[in-house]
Amino acid sequence: MVSIVAVGARWRAQVRRSGSKSISRTFATRKEAEAWARATEHAADRGRRFGGRQATIERLLAHYEAARADAGRPVGKQSNEHYMLARLKGHFGAMQLQKLATAEIRDYCRIRRRQGAGPYTVNMEISKLGTGLRYACSLLEIPYQDAVGAARPTLHHLGLIGAGEKRTRRPTPDEWTRLLAYLPTLPTALPMADMLRVAALNAFRRGELCRIAWPDLDVARRTIIVRDRKHPRRKKGNDEVVPLVGDSLDIIMRQPRREREPRIFPYEPSTLSFWFTRACKHLEIEDLHFHDMRHEATSALFEAGWQIPEVAAVTGHKDWRHLKRYTHPDTAEIAKKPR
Repeated sequence: MVSIVAVGARWRAQVRRSGSKSISRTFATRKEAEAWARATEHAADRGRRFGGRQATIERLLAHYEAARADAGRPVGKQSNEHYMLARLKGHFGAMQLQKLATAEIRDYCRIRRRQGAGPYTVNMEISKLGTGLRYACSLLEIPYQDAVGAARPTLHHLGLIGAGEKRTRRPTPDEWTRLLAYLPTLPTALPMADMLRVAALNAFRRGELCRIAWPDLDVARRTIIVRDRKHPRRKKGNDEVVPLVGDSLDIIMRQPRREREPRIFPYEPSTLSFWFTRACKHLEIEDLHFHDMRHEATSALFEAGWQIPEVAAVTGHKDWRHLKRYTHPDTAEIAKKPR
């Protein structure tokens, strides 16, 4: 049973279930109170009893997912986050929250490392564990001691987690030539060569490339709006006008326009990666990812003499420290520059 009542200028939502202690929370708006109540009821209706720290890790992570969906930010079924949560729920399963400690988290990390996951990947997974538990416990008003945070110093000391290695991979001229020649022969409707070229000129991520739309194209100014571009603080609403570099506009203009389809490249990012990986495997090009085109674009712009603000206008970076991670100039080209 749910009740939502006004308390002064705020709104209190309370959820009661037979056999469980009622829980309540106060919000600034009625909409927030209703969203929380629906998420809490959803978890209860699926048989989850909220027994404080006796709640299981699996159930708390599932409640986190349900709350995300109810708030309009669902975890995508094909996203890395979805697979991380599934892996965490599968491992910790029925373990009660009160029993989660450094030893249990360490064991999980050791298993993942033996499975081939690197320190950065493992670090991302336990970060997701901490995030899921923290938000679920907050929503359910369950006391939460940060077991993940407490375990981090030990995990770092043991080398089980760590920062990702700086990636410097760019396609060589020979690899680039072979890719552009082979991609049109793939048995797919995706214009892979065109998409690769646009990404390598404009530092587009896969999702951005598959999201740009005809209504956002300004042919006269040679720009396009990238909607909801990745931002260190804002998840949505970070729309940026991006200049189209080189022959990007010409490539875009030759794409077919589809009725009731505003996107220029209306394909799934995962499909794009699948065909790119298949092409690299066929051509025996090792350790090259589609995301490396972002490194290629950034480095090429600096090699062409662009200044930091100009490059940042293309890549969308807000901080030189982050932009620098994508900058890998060819030292042989630097050596040719006049003194």
